[in-house]
Amino acid sequence: MSTAIVTGASQGLGHAVAAELAAAGWDLVVDARTAPDLRAAAAHLDALGPGRVTANPGDVTDHAHLAALVESAGETLRLVVNNAGTLGPSPLPALAEYPVQGLEQVLAANVVAPLRLIQLALPALRANRGVVVNVTSDAAVEAYPGWGGYGASKAALEQLSHVLAAEEPGVRVYRLDPGDLRTAMHQAAFPGEDISDRALPEERAQALLRLAAGDLPSGRYTAAELLRVGARV
Repeated sequence: MSTAIVTGASQGLGHAVAAELAAAGWDLVVDARTAPDLRAAAAHLDALGPGRVTANPGDVTDHAHLAALVESAGETLRLVVNNAGTLGPSPLPALAEYPVQGLEQVLAANVVAPLRLIQLALPALRANRGVVVNVTSDAAVEAYPGWGGYGASKAALEQLSHVLAAEEPGVRVYRLDPGDLRTAMHQAAFPGEDISDRALPEERAQALLRLAAGDLPSGRYTAAELLRVGARV
């Protein structure tokens, strides 16, 4: 049985991805900052498949918490999904007014934490020819007013992923852009606006299963292209 770590798995895309993996038979180690929400999510995941679900509440910016996730996964760890992250200040400020402390927090959660988790997981990933999926955004590659802080963090995560793939040829390293989703984070980016036209996380989560197989070259993929072309990617 292979084990996956999925961060930010109590809601949104993280929970949808974990549900797909659970149904596919993976053992899971999942985390979120709010313990009651994570327990409820883990109970749902546990009912979806035969695998073991370990819920480990905590903050990804806490190094000890990340070490505990990897320890819980053990030697069968084959997949790390860095999904947890933060939007930053809301409403989204222009860079001219962006609080530097807020940017530091965004970078800590969206760049430093994923790297720390990958570093801790690499021994098992190397041994198991494993997979890293770093969830990114079109804000990493496009210039959207107000998205400078978040976009900069995702651009840094993309470059980190790109270099890691060159340094670790035995591990698949994917950058997954899920597209605009109907999530709490996306709603926070557009307070008071109707975002019901965005896709539900469940509609895009199956794209990650395509990457979890590890048979595609390391690189950047969008959920839309993975779901559209399937095995022909």
